[in-house]
Amino acid sequence: MTELKNDRLLRALLREPVDVTPVWMMRQAGRYLPEYRATRAKAGSFMDLCRNPELACEVTLQPLDRYPLDAAILFSDILTVPDAMGLGLYFTEGEGPRFERPVQDEAAVNAIGLPDMEQDLGYVMDAVRTIRRELHGRVPLIGFSGSPWTLSTYMVEGGGTKNFSKVKGMMFDRPELMHRLLSKVTEAVTAYLNAQIEAGAQAVMVFDTWGGALTPLAYETFSLAYMQQIVEGLKRESEGRRVPVILFTKGGGFWLEQMADTGCDALGIDWTLNLSEARRRVGDRVALQGNLDPCTLYASPERIREEVGLVLQSFGHGSGHVFNLGHGIHPEIDPDHAGVFIQAVHELSRQYHK
Repeated sequence: MTELKNDRLLRALLREPVDVTPVWMMRQAGRYLPEYRATRAKAGSFMDLCRNPELACEVTLQPLDRYPLDAAILFSDILTVPDAMGLGLYFTEGEGPRFERPVQDEAAVNAIGLPDMEQDLGYVMDAVRTIRRELHGRVPLIGFSGSPWTLSTYMVEGGGTKNFSKVKGMMFDRPELMHRLLSKVTEAVTAYLNAQIEAGAQAVMVFDTWGGALTPLAYETFSLAYMQQIVEGLKRESEGRRVPVILFTKGGGFWLEQMADTGCDALGIDWTLNLSEARRRVGDRVALQGNLDPCTLYASPERIREEVGLVLQSFGHGSGHVFNLGHGIHPEIDPDHAGVFIQAVHELSRQYHK
């Protein structure tokens, strides 16, 4: 493989020294960029874009051509795994993702099989290989998956949800069935991430979007326990380097210590917790990623720089910080404001790495 020219991200995730704090954005290849919207229109639909390795590569690289980002993240969707398990993913305008065959009873759980990573999800692996080739070692490539709890939420609800009635109903009334579903999804996610690593992903991230909707006991039982299984099952070295693993639970600030105990390398932090507090609680066990409120990017360039400075100040001196938003960038954000944010991270962070 091509030698990596900028490895700040990988070094920061392993708490090794860097010259400036590395930065990337969740959903950095997305609807806020006019070039992304043009490519998506050319693809025909969101899933057609995901399933076309060349176009997925094109949109993955678009933000890197605009901004001095320190990482690329695979363009895909967390629901590719349930789709490959036979649930029939489709998108409706204004309603988001839906499944033709939601998993709401024992027969449906029993019917789920483990997808073949090079057949059913081969388009994702082809995208990873294509992106790595076209990156020419500019920056590392991050692969990702949804967490078992988050994926299962969509699978049971049949799409997005506001009150989690069906999935929590199964969790409370049929915990053994919920565990059976989560075990199957965990096996698939572990194989999926390992296949991405084999294809060339140099770090991987698990997105637990809905873990924060659980009680503390339910979180540890139905979300964290399965993420720990994934961490333990992942290939942690490739191409002569460690492959860092990032866990991110939106709204997960209550459980940082338990998340750090999983053996992951880094924790994503949303904007509801100061990095200084997160760092105090986990010490030097893991790196921290985050945590600018995405709405900051609606503000003036001067305010964006001020807020970036406050986040950097909150983390303080030393290694182990990857700058990111506390969640994905919003579609309405002015691309120039994203550029101000990224430039500010590099300029203002230098003083913290002397």
